[in-house]
Amino acid sequence: MTAWAALDWTRLRRTMKLGLACACLLLMPAEAFAARVALVLSDDSAPYQEVYQVVRAYLDDSGHEISRIYAGNLNASALGDARLAVAVGVRAAESLAALPVRPPVLAVLVPRAWYLKTGRARLGEGGRRSASAIYLDQPFDRQAQLIHLAFPDIRRVGVLLSAEQGNLVGEIDEALRTQRLSPVHGTLTGEERLITPLENVLSEAELLLAVPDPLVFNRNTAQSLFLTSYRYRDPVLGYSRSLTRAGALLSLHSSPAQIGRQTAEWVSQAIQAMPVRLPAPAYPLYFSVSINEQVARSLGFNLPSEAELERRLGGGG
Repeated sequence: MTAWAALDWTRLRRTMKLGLACACLLLMPAEAFAARVALVLSDDSAPYQEVYQVVRAYLDDSGHEISRIYAGNLNASALGDARLAVAVGVRAAESLAALPVRPPVLAVLVPRAWYLKTGRARLGEGGRRSASAIYLDQPFDRQAQLIHLAFPDIRRVGVLLSAEQGNLVGEIDEALRTQRLSPVHGTLTGEERLITPLENVLSEAELLLAVPDPLVFNRNTAQSLFLTSYRYRDPVLGYSRSLTRAGALLSLHSSPAQIGRQTAEWVSQAIQAMPVRLPAPAYPLYFSVSINEQVARSLGFNLPSEAELERRLGGGG
């Protein structure tokens, strides 16, 4: 075979391969490119609706179909041919877990403790199904870093936990010590009244780190907890904007819109693969700092601005 003939044969083979690839693309089903994503909302309250609206806005021009289903109306036929289900809130995740047949599930706006203790096993069926989560809570190392940035002179950080959350002690201690902060622990046991272990912690600590523990922080205990910490002149670092409004000096939190943004980014990447590939469970990527200026003035603290703290933490958005 001459050199020119060999060259022509090489070009012909390349053309045939290209034609075959194009034919395969044309024969591939439409769902390989456009997918249906079902957002299952725990109820119709504002935070869940906000996640849905943000996800829909991000994916509106993607060609994918975004449907909204409420947990109370969820069944296998409602999911239809969805390639991925996003559970917004614990109730939605529990409803999806109860279905015998379901697509991969991404649970968002869920506490990390719930996912690790219950959600992961139920949604993933012991690893036989694909499941992941974007947690509602903030990582302890980010909280410890915020304490160091906002209160450079504080060294002793109080943490009050119920006995059920005792497994968090090691993680909290490691995060605090990385920032050269000393933990002061207290445990609420059984039917014990909150005030005694709280005062024991506050009497030694210079700041109280609020952890999302429903037996410690709830609507019945919040006012008493903030009044007691104020009496001891100990600021509280909270985990939601509502806690900042209620009396925490500052809080580190992710809004539903921020969780929705990260959810949309994960969904967009996950449904490009066949089968769907979800990232490992993770803390929120985007977050905010909120400050109660009145509490700051009353306790005599002059903090950097919210925007400055967010910038120095390397996040926000």
